[in-house]
Amino acid sequence: MGRYFGTDGARGRANDTLTLDMAVKIGQYLGWYYGKENKRHAKILIGKDTRLSSDMFEMGLAAGATSTGAVVYLLGVCPTPSVSFLIQKEQFDCGIMVSASHNPFHDNGIKLFNGEGCKMDPAIEALIEDYIDDKSEIEIAVNEKIGHTISWDEGLELYESWLKSVVDIDLNGMNIALDLANGSATSCAAETLSALGATVEVIHSAPNGININTKCGSTHPQELQRMMKEGNYHVGFAFDGDADRLIMVNSDGELCDGDYILYICSRYMKSVNRLNKNMVVTTVMANLGLYKALDANKIDYIQTAVGDKYVFEEMQKNDYYIGGEQSGHIIFLEHEVTGDGLMTALKILEIMKATGKSLQELSEGLFIYPQLLKNVTVKDKNACLESKELQEVVDSVAQDLGDEGRILVRPSGTEPLIRVMVEAKTDELCAEYVKRVTDFLEANNF
Repeated sequence: MGRYFGTDGARGRANDTLTLDMAVKIGQYLGWYYGKENKRHAKILIGKDTRLSSDMFEMGLAAGATSTGAVVYLLGVCPTPSVSFLIQKEQFDCGIMVSASHNPFHDNGIKLFNGEGCKMDPAIEALIEDYIDDKSEIEIAVNEKIGHTISWDEGLELYESWLKSVVDIDLNGMNIALDLANGSATSCAAETLSALGATVEVIHSAPNGININTKCGSTHPQELQRMMKEGNYHVGFAFDGDADRLIMVNSDGELCDGDYILYICSRYMKSVNRLNKNMVVTTVMANLGLYKALDANKIDYIQTAVGDKYVFEEMQKNDYYIGGEQSGHIIFLEHEVTGDGLMTALKILEIMKATGKSLQELSEGLFIYPQLLKNVTVKDKNACLESKELQEVVDSVAQDLGDEGRILVRPSGTEPLIRVMVEAKTDELCAEYVKRVTDFLEANNF
């Protein structure tokens, strides 16, 4: 048996590597742990995305938690950040989001949040893993100590109202295109923007359990790009499956990812004296072009490992106000402790309204270096990365690139993959250098 929790919860193929029994046991442990800690019925919030297995895992988690005495509030289909926000606002002991984010529908995940709406302490996750593996025992509730569930539709309304109060802007005259990825964003994104006065047109807004992230959303924005080229829209937003991140498309149909968002937002925040300590938090995956653009605008930056968890930790430790990932996972620490696609969209719209500028104009000064990322499936990620021969290949590429590019080789946090990323002056150079590394990986059968 191994560890079940990675950098973003427990994730795997539904009823294969992620099972109903695991969900029940996770629910049981959380209900018991927080009930014991607080000497009362634990109060737990559960949300989910739209994939077929999410109902099953929601019910399994709820059954497990109530069996150890918890009162479980069922939020239904919702964005992941709504769970984080509501935990804090309504003083839940912890929260759970059932989602595998951008993964295909047959995968699912169980993300745990503590009572502050932040990702669960790994030490508690380790205790849960011991319980899943039958290395510990807990007390099951009986009689009046058994818990119950509450369907809590009002929770999502509270989240929407809060968003509109935080970014209180008049969006009359704004034409916005949305790709909802047939996922969590279908629950509230269009309604929130429409309520602020925007004219909204949506695509991929009819989830059926198996179409989440399928040729749509932030990982497949081609249809939104066509829509932007052919229509008359100010901006397009494409969400991922659980709506904790997004990417943008400008009126010319050009993609603007998280690096663009960090650039646009940090410049604006600096101009209105809201960029605390003049700092932007990025990950090692941020484009070289972003760093050069931030340098030109005299904005400081710091890099973390890949994962919003690490971005948040750096922001929290030093009270930095903005940080995020190239994937579009952006944290505005003044308001939230997690990334939020809808909050990010509202922040961009706020800047467009305040400046009267288009995304193209707001992006001036940012040149994104061509980038190529290729994933290689491996049997043992650790053995692969410890290879001296691999390091020699990577070092040779880095030497060839010099100051006009970079290479990054890292493991996936959730899948058996090695990710090889190269940035260079041309697409041809990117392909050449990536191939040099991936050929080595495939030939050596790690």
